[in-house]
Order: sequence, then C-alpha cells, then structure tokens
Amino acid sequence: MMQDFSKLHTPTGALGPLPADRDDWQRYRLNDERVEAFHRDGFLAGVQVLDDGQVEALCTELAGLMEPSHPSHKLFHEYHSNESGNPDTILFHALGAWRTGPAFHDVLWSPAFLMAASQLLDGAVRLWHDQLFCKPAHHGGVVAWHQDYSYWTRTQPMAHLTCWLALDDSTRDNGCLYYVPGSHRWNLLPVTGLAGDMNEIMTVLDEEQKQAFHPVPIELKRGQCTFHHPLTVHGSYENRSKHPRRATLVNVFRDGVQSVSDEPLLAGVPVIPKGQKIEGQFFPVLFDPRGVEQGSDAAR
Repeated sequence: MMQDFSKLHTPTGALGPLPADRDDWQRYRLNDERVEAFHRDGFLAGVQVLDDGQVEALCTELAGLMEPSHPSHKLFHEYHSNESGNPDTILFHALGAWRTGPAFHDVLWSPAFLMAASQLLDGAVRLWHDQLFCKPAHHGGVVAWHQDYSYWTRTQPMAHLTCWLALDDSTRDNGCLYYVPGSHRWNLLPVTGLAGDMNEIMTVLDEEQKQAFHPVPIELKRGQCTFHHPLTVHGSYENRSKHPRRATLVNVFRDGVQSVSDEPLLAGVPVIPKGQKIEGQFFPVLFDPRGVEQGSDAAR
C-alpha cells in the first residue's frame, strides 16, 4: 500500500537530521541586511538550502514522479505533465510532491529554509502547499508574469511566502526566474495565464507600473533558493538550452491565516470553513521559532 507522507509531520531523516540545539539553529539565521533587502525589493536570492547529495535524492524521486504511470500521481492536488498544452513548449507543473516520498517530504524541514522563512514571516511557519516546475532541455515553456497571491485569495490575511529551490543550475539560457523589484508594493493584479503570453501582463498594468517594470534575472546554483513576497511579480522565459531547469517550491504562511472559502482549499483536501484557522493534516506547522528560544530540539 502506498504511503501518504502528509500523515507524517516530522522529517523521516532522508535528507539528514534537524539541528540539535539552539546554537546549531542560529547558524542558519539571515543577517539584518538580507532581511532588509527582502522587505525593500520583495525577494531575496542566493540562500543555500541543500547540498549536492540532498539535491540528488530529490532528483531521483522526481524522475519517477514525472513518469506517466507512477502510482503516486493520485496523491497530487494537481498534476500537469504539460500545463502549456503545446508539445513544443513543455511546462511540467504539480502540487503535492511532499505527500509522495521521503525526500520531497523532508525538504519542507530543511533548516536553512525554515529559519529564513520564520524571519521573513516574523512568526511560526505553516505549510500552504508545495509545487514542482520543470522545463525540459530544448523546448521548455514559459511561466508568464504573475503574483502568487492572485491565486491564493481564498486565504487571508496575506501573510504568505514562497521559497523557489533550484534542482539544477538556473540560468538565463535555461529559463531562470525573473523578478520585478519593488512590485510587492503594487496592488493585487488581475489573473493572467500562467503558461501563456509573457506580454499579457501589460494589459493589466497602469502607466506607473509599466514605467517601473524592469525585471532582473535570478541565476542560482542547484541547492540554492530565492524567497519572494506573495505580491512580487515574477516569471520565467523558455528553456532552449541543452540542460533541464527543474525546481521545487515550498509555499508557506504565518501560522494563523484563515480560510475565506467554503470550498476545498486544495483538490482532495477537506473543507476548512470560512473564518476558521487553516490547520490539520495537509497544513502542518513546520517551524516555530519560539521552540528554538526555549531549547526545543524540534522547534515545534
């Protein structure tokens, strides 16, 4: 019988142990300058989260998950072998990999990710959902400009954060992420197509926003991540290189965010009624910094 790892809210050990004590946790803290840069720009790039061995463990699981007949597909909230719908511009996109195997489960508890996320959210870190975005060599598709929170308005208040973690070196040539600095101070924009036209966002920007639209490329080494605010405008271009561009994303929010919908927040998840705190099997607390201060080994 296939195991659903969402029932397990502690790491399996597949990617190594958690820090043993308060001092061990503290070495993962972001300095004040990096936290200030995040709040100024709406993103923070180049945080080292995983080593090569940990990335390889994730890539091994990923290779199986991308096979059409893999039995774990039924555990995903969404699974798109090609979200673009065009065989010449492939964008693999799926939600829920943490449920399918020990490596993708345990990446949620990576210490460098947890410590930084708690600092940037200023509180305890609760899982929203994870994602996979993979572009194959030679014909990988775009991820059009968007703000994450435009897809997440069923949850309030807006106290969310995304960690985008590179499983390959991510470059301009193979379709790296781009951010528009300062766009986290913009209004919530209307939703445009996620796997479509890179120019479509211009139809929903005002003149001031168009003048400020100066995207910057975020090139990362495998195992590094970038964090971004839920309103930061971001996207990525096609992969026409001879190398794949694979990434896993962990979307979290500060503990206390509530449902504002009487529909399931994710496919296959029980309804959390409007006005109730989001919690339970599919939305575990990953890290509470108060546990570190109090000397808890698990920081939970």
